[in-house]
Amino acid sequence: MNVLKSVFTAAIISTAVFSASVMAELSDKPVGSGPNPFVDCGVGASLFPDTHWAAVTSNIIWDAGTTALTSATASPETCQGAKVQAAMFIKDTYPNVIEETAAGQGEHLSAMLQILGCSADQHVSIIESVRTEIGVKISTEGYGSKAQLEKSADYYDIINNTIETEYADSCSA
Repeated sequence: MNVLKSVFTAAIISTAVFSASVMAELSDKPVGSGPNPFVDCGVGASLFPDTHWAAVTSNIIWDAGTTALTSATASPETCQGAKVQAAMFIKDTYPNVIEETAAGQGEHLSAMLQILGCSADQHVSIIESVRTEIGVKISTEGYGSKAQLEKSADYYDIINNTIETEYADSCSA
């Protein structure tokens, strides 16, 4: 067990050192040269827009930074704007958003969908799709013990995937 703790501790320290060095290297780019993928993109940027070390660490831990790098390379415009605002809104209001999702309606859900530029006539359908997916997610083993930040990220992933796969024509984000 002590060996496992040592390995885990070494992995965390290595990730932190790597994250800090990547952030330092990438943040020295000239103005206008595009987003810093580890600071400005991915889940980390959505959850920690003002805390760069936390954004970098989150992106590295979340998926080794692949989502952030892909976003910065393929579509740098997704590293800012409505999706980031929606992710922050979900993080800040998660208890309300999840409660209203269970109920199928609410002012926080409407606000979130407005942030994402979704047509008002599609709100009910989008919420119903998200409600089904979040119900599956919540029923998975260990979900209840996740931190609110992780639950917020899961919710964001569900809303984002729902919009991209089913309602891309109804939302501008």
